[in-house]
Amino acid sequence: MIHIRRAGALDAAPMAELLNAIIAEGGTTAMTEPVTRAHFERRIATAPDRSAWHLAEDAGGAVLGFQYIVPNDALPPDACEIATFVEIGRTQLGIGSRLFAATQDAARQMGYAWINATIRADNSGGLAYYQSRGFETYARENGIQLKNGLTVDRIRTRFDL
Repeated sequence: MIHIRRAGALDAAPMAELLNAIIAEGGTTAMTEPVTRAHFERRIATAPDRSAWHLAEDAGGAVLGFQYIVPNDALPPDACEIATFVEIGRTQLGIGSRLFAATQDAARQMGYAWINATIRADNSGGLAYYQSRGFETYARENGIQLKNGLTVDRIRTRFDL
């Protein structure tokens, strides 16, 4: 059973642990340096208005994934940025679908018209996930250098609410 709820500061440690495993594996996120519990505590506590953080957990309360939307100054005011992270080995089990249903509702309630997802071009799983939700490609950014020196291309996609 997958339970979706709003994430809070008390979820910061398991969220950091889940994301750090994804960062360590590499290849799917632009993030290259580990994050701390304090990182998520700070991000959640200082999240701007019109932000939403959702957490997926199993029946025992173990974190399976999380997703958030936040405003982004590089986007118009009627758009928000989305990020999705699911525990390694737990993709394609409905976690992302359940998270997106909650996030989509929150985005509508906050008055957004569309959601932007920027995905590494070499992240086939991420591209497939967002495409399966109905996101459509609208731009490509070539030669983006990550903090670790790796150069990647990014695909910008949008989901119209």
